[in-house]
Amino acid sequence: MVPEAQLKPAEGGLEPAGEGWFVLNARDAKWLDGHFGAYTRFEARPDGRFRQLGFNIGVLGPGQASCHYHGEDEQEDFLILQGECLLLIEGEERPLKQWDFVHCPPMTEHVFVGAGDGPCALLAVGSRVGKDEVVYPRSELALKHKAGAEQETRDPDESYAGIPEDKPVGYQSGWLPGA
Repeated sequence: MVPEAQLKPAEGGLEPAGEGWFVLNARDAKWLDGHFGAYTRFEARPDGRFRQLGFNIGVLGPGQASCHYHGEDEQEDFLILQGECLLLIEGEERPLKQWDFVHCPPMTEHVFVGAGDGPCALLAVGSRVGKDEVVYPRSELALKHKAGAEQETRDPDESYAGIPEDKPVGYQSGWLPGA
């Protein structure tokens, strides 16, 4: 029998106290906010990860990038829950709106940038069975949107050097549709 993971208070919301099954409303989860928008991660292991899949909800303001333009050895999929954004993918720019779905096979270079008049909420789901290999290529398109590394690197610390750490916050009204 798989035990239930208890939810514990953490700065910025609730998080599971260990492995096991759990139910957690996104509004009650631990949220962080920073340079790359607000987000919550649904995680359950002591190292902060699920073993096979990762689930995140991110909220971007207009012009705000979700991270640096990158490709990784894991499959990732995204669903736009609310608002609009630009998808920068394999050197191209694509506008996205609510309920657009994006599939990225391993090593697909991509990043999202908030667009429109309000917040963009997106659900990110990624495989966790690879080697955590990532590349942050220099991309003029990404740099134009303040969403890229100045020099190509495979080191996340190098790509994100100088960007302040995210701060725990509680859920903010308007981040999620219907919440």
